[in-house]
Amino acid sequence: MTASALPPDRIPVIVGVGEIVDRPKEIRDGLEPLALLEQAIRRAENDAGARLIHDAGSLDVVNFLSWRYRDPERLLAQRLRISPSHCHYGPVGGESPIRFLHEAALRIARGECQVAVVCGAEAQSTATKAERAGVQLPWTPFAHDVEEPKRGAAFQKPLAVKLGVFRPVSVYPFYEVASAARWGQTPRQALAESGELWSRFSAVAAYNPNAWLKRHFAPDEITTASVDNRPIAWPYTKLMVANPMVNMGAALILTSLAKARAAGIADNRMVYPLGGASAEDPRDYLTRDQFAESHPQNAVLQAAMNLVGGSGAAFDVIELYSCFPCVPKMARRTLGLGADVEPTVTGGLTFFGAPLNTYMTHAACAMVRRLRGGARRGLLYGQGGFVTKHHALVISREPPSSLSQEVSVQAEADRHRSAAPEFVSEAGGNAKVESFTALHGRNGEVEHGVVMLRTEQDKRTLARVSAQDEATLVRLMDLDRTPVGTVGTITMAADGVPQWRAN
Repeated sequence: MTASALPPDRIPVIVGVGEIVDRPKEIRDGLEPLALLEQAIRRAENDAGARLIHDAGSLDVVNFLSWRYRDPERLLAQRLRISPSHCHYGPVGGESPIRFLHEAALRIARGECQVAVVCGAEAQSTATKAERAGVQLPWTPFAHDVEEPKRGAAFQKPLAVKLGVFRPVSVYPFYEVASAARWGQTPRQALAESGELWSRFSAVAAYNPNAWLKRHFAPDEITTASVDNRPIAWPYTKLMVANPMVNMGAALILTSLAKARAAGIADNRMVYPLGGASAEDPRDYLTRDQFAESHPQNAVLQAAMNLVGGSGAAFDVIELYSCFPCVPKMARRTLGLGADVEPTVTGGLTFFGAPLNTYMTHAACAMVRRLRGGARRGLLYGQGGFVTKHHALVISREPPSSLSQEVSVQAEADRHRSAAPEFVSEAGGNAKVESFTALHGRNGEVEHGVVMLRTEQDKRTLARVSAQDEATLVRLMDLDRTPVGTVGTITMAADGVPQWRAN
């Protein structure tokens, strides 16, 4: 073990990880999120092999959406019989588990606490089944008076909401299409890369005892539409998107090196945060400069590489956020890693399962186990919103010589940002495609296409492509020619929505 300049009582170390997967035979027997959280934390304490929860001075709870409580962090603290000075329930964001883990480590490094807990849980599968079956769940009463967290539509322009491109599944395709065009790929080549990558995620999930879907899928099974794998938003099928219909909980316990040793925890059970970085894009995605890459993602991953000598190859294991294929595809290029990258230690949000904001809590647990098993250094990269919020954390079997309290690399991300085009909700004349998707109904048929356009004045707008305009849809969904750059004509439809047809 290398020497550290930090005193042992200021060196944060992850000592316990715990997970729970709930598959009740009867709907009413399903565990509510609070119960999943408590069990995951107690499993993490058992994993640490030392009594630590009672000394927790920091508790971070990842936002959950399957059930609503008033002050869930306080309710959980009461269940655990603790009174942490830092007791926090987070906002929506898939990057938040990594941010919480990083912030907890920094809290220990500042001497603000000696034990920290980060946890998250969802019970969406049980909640959805109960609602559909009309079953009353014997859970803590749903807090109807608590405002629902702001998501998607709350941050988007009215035209985006009207056209249906305000949810993750309909926005990420814009990045998918634009990035493939930037890389010189045809849609067919881009789809093949996605299939190969997602197949690798499924191979890991197949052997993860905590995964929801334990099966290795071949690339063609993932990318080819079928009765069981319906198209959702071009070019994505069901097996290419996150699966939130799961019941899962996960927790990590951190403490100081001094306290861990005093508790008798063996050195080979300890994993150390080395540092990381955070940055964001505007929440209204239509105010971004382009969709072929993410400046915050690039800045965050570059900062993580700088901690280990400037190369993505310096990581023995990585977890690249995997809500939709474009995210890890962009990330592996920034890291300088090839198409044969092993992108996960967990299994991905499609196959392991997507307990909404808290997937990366499970990924952190899986990463700790890999490092305990012999890997030396790992990268955890989390992402939230619509390629919006980004956080990376490097963890290692060796303690850091220092731990920077500076986390934001926003200035570096902003330095690369160009001026975004003006957005207009009404337009006419010729316009060329900046990106594209087509929204499908549950029967697999196209409901309508949505093109992101640049007008002759280089302004940005969105427009609908009618499901009856087969010629335009065939052109846009041509697997051997990118839709980006295709020129067509905008007219205003009777409902006030721009309509576009390829010339």
